[in-house]
Amino acid sequence: MKIELWSDFACPFCYIGKKRFEQALDAFPHKDKVELVLKAYQLNPNAPKEMKESAAETFAKGHRMSVDKAKERFAMFQEQAKTVGLTYNYDIIQMTNSFDAHRLAKWANQYNLEYQLTGRLMKAYFTDGRNIADTDTLVELAEELGLDGTEARRILDNGEFADQVKSEITEARQIGVQGVPFFVLNRKYGVSGAQPVEYFTAVLEKLWDEEKPQFESIDGADKGATCTDDTCEI
Repeated sequence: MKIELWSDFACPFCYIGKKRFEQALDAFPHKDKVELVLKAYQLNPNAPKEMKESAAETFAKGHRMSVDKAKERFAMFQEQAKTVGLTYNYDIIQMTNSFDAHRLAKWANQYNLEYQLTGRLMKAYFTDGRNIADTDTLVELAEELGLDGTEARRILDNGEFADQVKSEITEARQIGVQGVPFFVLNRKYGVSGAQPVEYFTAVLEKLWDEEKPQFESIDGADKGATCTDDTCEI
């Protein structure tokens, strides 16, 4: 079972959706059969590397709404985050560009740490108020996971993995992704948004039912003598 997840570190519902999917996956009895592939996406590729105005002013301009309306939206995001045990601190959030963070995550994938770094970057952005466009910050976050800071800085300074990030964003457009989080299941189904845990559970069960071996009895054949782990019967 292959599940591809397009998301952005700066997307409030991506962090929430990731948590809900994790809850469903943790309870799924066949989770060892699930291959999760993370894909990059940018909601605002023109976001600056440093925020000059308040978060509410920045969000209001980017979404063509009033500052009061932006604050109402923030309150809604915070309430949704609480439902999965997350804390969003919009009073200190730094709405900056996520491209370099995506590059760093692709590098971390070489060490099987992309998923862990993704979670750390989302927490850094929404909870800790860190600037994930800042090289020093990114290096520090990589080191927290045991990754080599010198190598992380070299990757960031040299622009490595930029082509992969751009390719994944282009791929999203090609398959019709218009918002994130977006889950592609076995290249057969698409699930958009931070769906409830119960929905993700149902999706996983549906995929498993489709993938597990299915056998049909030949017409006219009676059940023969069989043995199970417990007994043998005729």
